[in-house]
Order: sequence, then C-alpha cells, then structure tokens
Amino acid sequence: MSDALPTQSAVSEPHAAAVLPATATGSDGREVTHLTWPRTEELVSRIAEAIRDDSAPQTLVAVLRGGGIPAVWLAHKLQLRDVRGVEVTHTADDSTNAAKTPQPVAVNPDSLGNLTGRDVLIVDDVAGTGHTLAAAARLAADAGASRVRTAVCVVNEDNWTGRLPAEATVTYIGTVTHGWVVFPWEGHDEHEH
Repeated sequence: MSDALPTQSAVSEPHAAAVLPATATGSDGREVTHLTWPRTEELVSRIAEAIRDDSAPQTLVAVLRGGGIPAVWLAHKLQLRDVRGVEVTHTADDSTNAAKTPQPVAVNPDSLGNLTGRDVLIVDDVAGTGHTLAAAARLAADAGASRVRTAVCVVNEDNWTGRLPAEATVTYIGTVTHGWVVFPWEGHDEHEH
C-alpha cells in the first residue's frame, strides 16, 4: 500500500520558522513536547496562512478526535462552514507513546457524506507514521473529492515511516518535532493551559 496521498500541493517549508517549547522526558526516557494553547494557535495560524496562499478548500475534514480543534480553528480563520469529521485511529489507546495498531481503523467513514467534486482539506493534530492521515485522505477520495490536501499541526519525525519525507507527503505542516506531543486539550499537564 502506498503512503502517497491523493493530489498534493507543495508549500515551501511552512514548518521552518515554528519553534516548539522545550521537551521533557517521559517515564520511558523518550522526549515529550507539551504544547500550550497559544503555541497551538500559532501553528494553526501558520497553516491557515499557507492555505490562503494556495486556495481555500470547500470542505474541512477533521480526523477525530485530535484534529477536531485545529479543524474548527482553521474553519474560522478561513471562513469555511462545511466542517466534517471522520474517526480514524492508529494507536491502541490514548497513553503517551501508545502502541500502534497494525493498520489505521476507520470507525465512521460514512460521516464524510458525499464529497463529489469537492476540494477537501484533511486536518489532524499530529502525524506520527503518516498512516492515519493517508487513510483519511483515501476515504475522502473514495467519497468523491476532486482534490485532497492534508494539514497537521505537528509531524513527529521519530515515528515517520513513509517512503517520502513528511514534507513531500503532507501538504501543510505547522512544525516538525521528535518524540511524543501532548496538546493542551489532552489535559495531561494542567499548568501548561
């Protein structure tokens, strides 16, 4: 199965200027980055700017759950009203450094509805292996989308397994990091909020 996503649009290194906060070390010795609300909004704003430089999609699809908040922020920033969600999971649970399932699992693919002829942007909070994002993009293409682009706040390069680098596969990237990322809505570190 190919890791390539349907129709991609190159954006010149949208992740280059973003700086993430210092990382901590998790109980297993791996790096863990805790993002704050302001830092996450900065990443979403950078993605919105890159999308505006290209062209706004007609439909945003949030990869649930993590992509829900960034998708809604993007919808407001881009003044889009057609926001949909699809649940695609690739981790066994919500714990830090959770094990991956063998393949991404689409829980509710029919929630995409009819995307025939639509320019669609798939939005997620983080891309680790890239498999969840690719699965969601395939679902959108299967639902009839004429153009499918992807956006993530963070790419975790430590987990990336695609044949091509993330920058060649994901259309819009807020930033790139190494190690697990904890977003403010995950509630793992209350003083970060």
